[in-house]
Amino acid sequence: MLNSKRAMNWVQRKIYLYNVTFGLYMLDWWEHYLFSILIFVLLWFIYHNSSRCVSEFFKR
Repeated sequence: MLNSKRAMNWVQRKIYLYNVTFGLYMLDWWEHYLFSILIFVLLWFIYHNSSRCVSEFFKR
């Protein structure tokens, strides 16, 4: 019980840090979700292209 509570506290702190760092706490709920979706798509695009580049590098 204590370990799961500590892990949840860590997650809540990371979410709070994300909101404060990007200033999302002052946006409306739909702007917050839109920004989060855009960040997620950007990170996925970077990950996907990086993995393709690395796999091509090791195939050579």
